Amino acid sequence: MSNTFHQVYIQAVFAVKYREALITNECKSKILSVIGNLINETGCKTIIVNGTEDHVHCLLTLKPTISVSDLMKVVKGKSSKYINDNKLTKYKFEWQEGYGVFSYSKSHIDAIYKYIENQEEHHKKQNFKDEYSSFLKKYDTKFDERCIFENLI
Repeated sequence: MSNTFHQVYIQAVFAVKYREALITNECKSKILSVIGNLINETGCKTIIVNGTEDHVHCLLTLKPTISVSDLMKVVKGKSSKYINDNKLTKYKFEWQEGYGVFSYSKSHIDAIYKYIENQEEHHKKQNFKDEYSSFLKKYDTKFDERCIFENLI
């Protein structure tokens, strides 16, 4: 696309199904690497991917020819297949249905990068459900509390 210029920064957040703590220290770096590579394969650009045992944050630039829903379908689908095919987790791995996506201006990228980089430290003070709910409220996203997460088993 000649004469088309873009710079769209987004953060995608998604959880392990039932928020199970399946992303262990042994498999975490591989899973995050796979997710980052899948983002890049779509033509988007990974800035940072990090998370904890039950969820992941991805900061990236979005390519204008791919929709967020197509990107998430690829990333979540192919990463869970990779995780299961390579037996990276002790149990069958699935991502929770849905995701959160938030957009940012260039001036916010350093702060968001540091926030994602420090997920382990951050989650010593706040659990994922509270974090996710605060994102939705901060960005004035309409939601039904009952529909944010599937019930735990």
